[in-house]
Amino acid sequence: MLGRIVEIANDNRHLFVSRGFMVIQQTDGDRNELGQVPLDDIAAVVANAHGLSYTNNLLVALAKRGAPFVLCGPNHNPVGMIWPVDGHSTQAGRYDAQLAASKPLRKRLWSSVVKSKLAQQAAALEAAGAPAAPLSALVTKVRSGDPDNIEAQGARRYWQLLFGEDFRRDRQAGGLNGLLNYGYAVLRAATARAIIAAGLHPSLGIHHANQGNAMRLADDLMEPYRPFIDLLAWQLRRQEMAEVNPETKRIMVRGLYDDLMTDAGATPMQVSLQKLATSLAQVYLGEREQLDLPLPGLPLAMATNLDTD
Repeated sequence: MLGRIVEIANDNRHLFVSRGFMVIQQTDGDRNELGQVPLDDIAAVVANAHGLSYTNNLLVALAKRGAPFVLCGPNHNPVGMIWPVDGHSTQAGRYDAQLAASKPLRKRLWSSVVKSKLAQQAAALEAAGAPAAPLSALVTKVRSGDPDNIEAQGARRYWQLLFGEDFRRDRQAGGLNGLLNYGYAVLRAATARAIIAAGLHPSLGIHHANQGNAMRLADDLMEPYRPFIDLLAWQLRRQEMAEVNPETKRIMVRGLYDDLMTDAGATPMQVSLQKLATSLAQVYLGEREQLDLPLPGLPLAMATNLDTD
C-alpha cells in the first residue's frame, strides 16, 4: 500500500495521536473532531496553514514510521522538515558509504540526474505542444559533474517554452509560481521519505552544497521528477485553475500516485522515488553502477488525459 500525503491546510487545527491514528481536531467553536488517519498509512504530513498545534507524541510517532513532517511558510514554500534519526536497519553503514563517496563518483551521478531531468523536461514540452528539441539537444552536452551548467541553460529555455516568454520562476510569487511551490513541497517530502527509508542521510547531497540546506540530497534526487509537477501546473493553468486552492492541491498530491514508465514497467511515482533512493545507496555500497531513474515520458494517467482533451 502506498503511503498517503496528508496536508493540513485550514487554520485552527490541533493534531494528536489516539490509538494508532492521527486525529485532526478543530480548536475553535465546539472543538469537533474533523477526521482520523491511521499512522501506518501516512507517508508525510504537510503543515500548510496558520494556527496549527500538534503534540510531541504525534511527531515522535511519525518519526518512528519514517514519515516527514513538513512545515510550510508563505507561498507554500517548505521552511522546515522533521525527519527520523533512525530509518534503516543498516543505516550507519550506509551513512559511512555516503560520506566516503568520491568526488568523481558524485560528479558521475549528478550528470546522470541532470540528463534525466533534461529528458523529462523535453517530454513535458512535447506533451504541451511546445518545441522539445532545444532541451533534447542539451542531454548529450552534459559532462561529468555538469561543469558547463547545462542544467541552468536548459531551465532558461524550458520555462519560456512551457509557460510563455513572460513567465519568470519566482519562489516568492503567487499564482502559477505558488502552485509550483506547493507541488515541489509535496514532492520534496516524498523524496525525503524515500531517502530516509533507504538508510541515507538527506543532508549529504550529490551536488547541492548550500550549508543552510538540510535536505540537499532530496533536492538532488527530486530533479528528474520536477517536470511532472510542471506539466500538472501547465494543465491546471490551461483549465484556468492556476491558483493554489483545495482542489488544485488535491490534484498535485494525486500526481505522486500516477504510474511512470521505468525499466521494471509501470511504477507509481512514489515507488519510483523509493527505487531511486535505494539504487543510490547500492551505488555507494558498490553493489551496482547506475541509478534507477525513470524513463523519459509522461505519467500514464497524465498522457491519457492529454489524449482525451
